[in-house]
Amino acid sequence: MDQNFATALLLAAGAGLSTTIGSLLGLMVQKPGPRFTGFALGFSAGVMIMVSFVELLRHSINSIGFLSAVSVFLLGMTSIFLIDFLVPHEYIGQHDHGKGRPRLMRIGILIALGIGIHNFPEGMATFVGALGDVRIGIAIATAIAIHNIPEGLAVSAPIYAATGSRGKAFLWSFLSGVSEPLGAAITALVLFPFLTDTVLHWILALVAGIMVSISLDELIPAAKSFGSEHTPIIGVISGMFVMSFSLWILNR
Repeated sequence: MDQNFATALLLAAGAGLSTTIGSLLGLMVQKPGPRFTGFALGFSAGVMIMVSFVELLRHSINSIGFLSAVSVFLLGMTSIFLIDFLVPHEYIGQHDHGKGRPRLMRIGILIALGIGIHNFPEGMATFVGALGDVRIGIAIATAIAIHNIPEGLAVSAPIYAATGSRGKAFLWSFLSGVSEPLGAAITALVLFPFLTDTVLHWILALVAGIMVSISLDELIPAAKSFGSEHTPIIGVISGMFVMSFSLWILNR
């Protein structure tokens, strides 16, 4: 059991920090222009929407039932709307690509926040799975690591475009992944005695709603403003394809 405990924490840490791989891929682009930015934001939305519906919400429905899962999902969407409504913001120069950097920075941080929240219960799931059976933990961690690579790209690309700083882009991508081993650690120290499959899937449904709201209200409109006419939708389709392909490979 002690050996499984340490292995479970290491698996959660490795899966979460795989976001840095995607971050490095995003930083390979020397000077991201409007077309790349539009594609990357669309790609980010595709990743988050696909993960939310195909993974998080689906598993929640199977565990806690359709009505409960969808209600919590809509609660997650509503919570982001209320935050935006109660704390209104202005996009500085949103129609000027040169002056729209504050908007990109805010979007990048929102993506990092959404993915960070998403990764937290994933860390819990990886830890619990590995604690019972290391082989199950490895399978979960592998699936999550594959998902986290494009998520790291989703975080780093807009922040790099906004700041021109590879260090800041990498840092925010890294922080979005840190929440996964943090989730595992908190589960081990505090929540483990009270954690049930039902509680975990309520959390996953809530996170799915948050991520879909961010995608629809922030990412896609921003992608349309920065990209060409068809670049954003190509990004959305590409992001969904990458997520779908990884899920298909892992579930064969």
